[in-house]
Amino acid sequence: MKFIGYRCSQCQTEYTPGEAGYACPKDGGNLDLVLDYSGIQRATTPAQLSQSRDNSIWRYLALLPVDPPGHQGTPLWAVGWTPLLRAERLGAELGLEHLWLKDDGRNPTASFKDRASAVVVARAEQIEASTVVTASTGNAGAALAGMAAAAGVPAVILAPKNAPAAKVAQLLIYGAAVYLVEGNYDDAFDLSLQAADRYGWYCRNTGYNPFTAEGKKTAAFEICEQLAIAADASHGVGGVSSWRAPEAAFVSVGDGNIISGLHKGFVDLHQLGWIEQIPRLYGVQSTGSAAVANAFKAEAHRITAVHADTIADSIAVDMPRDGLRALRAARETGGMILAVEDAAILAAIAKLGAEAVFAEPAGAAAYAGLEEAIRLGLVARDETVVVVITGSGLKDVPAAMRAAGEAMVIDPTLEALDAAVAARQ
Repeated sequence: MKFIGYRCSQCQTEYTPGEAGYACPKDGGNLDLVLDYSGIQRATTPAQLSQSRDNSIWRYLALLPVDPPGHQGTPLWAVGWTPLLRAERLGAELGLEHLWLKDDGRNPTASFKDRASAVVVARAEQIEASTVVTASTGNAGAALAGMAAAAGVPAVILAPKNAPAAKVAQLLIYGAAVYLVEGNYDDAFDLSLQAADRYGWYCRNTGYNPFTAEGKKTAAFEICEQLAIAADASHGVGGVSSWRAPEAAFVSVGDGNIISGLHKGFVDLHQLGWIEQIPRLYGVQSTGSAAVANAFKAEAHRITAVHADTIADSIAVDMPRDGLRALRAARETGGMILAVEDAAILAAIAKLGAEAVFAEPAGAAAYAGLEEAIRLGLVARDETVVVVITGSGLKDVPAAMRAAGEAMVIDPTLEALDAAVAARQ
């Protein structure tokens, strides 16, 4: 078995797979899954994995704590292996020689959250769960609804009433039972825990179910493998014998589970001896929802709730449920949790468009955080930097329109077009 137990991220108590489930029985801390690294090393190598023709997260099945999910040919097997794009224009503007964008808006339901939901659904099938429930502002719910539909597993989504309409539409189209809560994400989260307990549903909640981070860590695997492929291709080397980690990676932070998952993925690879160093991890929040950034700045070891108010709904969280592990990810890697204004996030949406990347506000926040890090002198010109774009701009078209402005309306004549073209010059 690759999955041999749990370890509490706070008190470090270890449990067998049957002794714990969601959180530490002693102190309620988030659980890290413990893998059999020696067994994985005996079973596979980076070179063997890089020969896989499975362009999804399941190419890394040897490093995942679940059985194969089945349902080949469905969206469950289309999650991951999203493009790692060389951002030369933006890199030149920022003075960076090696800037890359990991565009997870290309996933089946158009967000990073598909990674966690695919693994959770595989786990739900493994334990024969009748129904999977989650609280979500939209992306996690859409991901669960889509992956559950592919597997034929019933899904229940509790979302805030003000969740973007495009995201709610996804939930309904995928056939999930959707309940809009008169309240915010935190209210929906608390209700989902009560519902899971009452009805015996399997809870997918981010920062609560330890298998979510195991799905999200696959992005770290892809980054390291894809950087190695790009380096080998540029040097004309055939095959990939070892993987390469960047010096720094930037990602938005809401609940804190994505940066925690990335950290787990890089740690896994480092423990296996497959990468030389763990990159500095920079989490990025909106100043309107900055509970983790506030704790980092204050050098605190606890999270104080805020009243979230930001255009980036996917990272609008009063009390981040995986905030302590997000702090750990930044502190242990020499990174930072940054906060940026909503205006900078909107501007970042437009800038990313120059690289043909269409990001929702939460995804663009990571790029705005990179700009802030450069302003603070935290990134060197020759370092390899990866910015993780966590969701498609199609998730929040009104925000995209605020970033891009309105299109010009003209009469259907050449004269009108001449005037419009001249006005743009």
